[in-house]
Amino acid sequence: MLGYIFKRLLLMIPTLFGVLVLTFVILQFVPGGPVEQYLAQAKEGVGASTEGGGSGSIYRGSQGMDEKRLAEIKALYGFDKSAPERFWQMLVQFSSFDLGRSFYQNKDVAELIFEKLPVSITLGLWTFLISYGVAIPLGIRKAVKAGSRFDLITTFIVLLAYALPGFILGVALLVVFGGQLQWFPLRGLVSSNWADLSWPAKIVDYLWHIVLPITSMVLGSFAGITMLTKNSFLEEIRKQYVLTARAKGLSEQQILRKHVLRNALLPIMTGFPAAFIGAFFGSSLLIETLFSLDGLGLLSYEAVIRRDYPVVMGTLFLFTLIGLLTKLISDLSYVWVDPRVKLD
Repeated sequence: MLGYIFKRLLLMIPTLFGVLVLTFVILQFVPGGPVEQYLAQAKEGVGASTEGGGSGSIYRGSQGMDEKRLAEIKALYGFDKSAPERFWQMLVQFSSFDLGRSFYQNKDVAELIFEKLPVSITLGLWTFLISYGVAIPLGIRKAVKAGSRFDLITTFIVLLAYALPGFILGVALLVVFGGQLQWFPLRGLVSSNWADLSWPAKIVDYLWHIVLPITSMVLGSFAGITMLTKNSFLEEIRKQYVLTARAKGLSEQQILRKHVLRNALLPIMTGFPAAFIGAFFGSSLLIETLFSLDGLGLLSYEAVIRRDYPVVMGTLFLFTLIGLLTKLISDLSYVWVDPRVKLD
């Protein structure tokens, strides 16, 4: 087991390196980098300063920027070095978990991530808890009642929810419950006077704000878990050991609880680590934008649009590393849940 873990940890290094190299090379060919954006903004600022016609304003837009100032700007963003030098410097920083500093927000990337994390945790953790809390009992019930009217109706509802994009559902919920009926707020996680409320009122206000965004995310996410649970239970119910248990006179409840449940939940339980970690770092850009929630999804999107390379590469490094470690934990959970599984 230790040898397998050590081997997997070693394999993470070239995988992580390959992801960083590929992304870094792509970024070098993307037009409109931070230097170009700075020059464009500076040119617009100079043009705007001449509108007042004051005697102290001198229009230099047509003259461009002198080489010395241009060199200072490139040095400010680190573009005075060649691409290999910048990539090597980035690797040295990442080796000590220094994710760099944002070009535009003048903050460390790690600080930005921790600032946006509460919003993503709220969306992800509630989605995880509600999805699994509803999907597993529903999937078990569907397996027990397979072929019944209950199974057919719930299958239709589950697949309909899965086919409906969360963003479209969110728009519909906002229009109906936020706009027309005005039952729920349209934006944010808390009200503007949240700090002045009592603790019970704060909790109620928080739950009141997350109803619509969480509903938008949950309805599409629990469909796969529900069908996986149902199919897993059906597969176990049809096995020989279940027939043997019935022949011994055990009730259906005893068979499900003592025999089927543990084996049927294996593929679901092994997905818990990835789903749980994803609840902390996973986020939906569309849902965050729709409900004006400033989370990690919006941070990544804005970093790409503004060419904030330290944020792009820093978040990519962190999330890729977390994803690789989570995948390892998911594979090891097979052994922890079922000792019969052997990892070579």
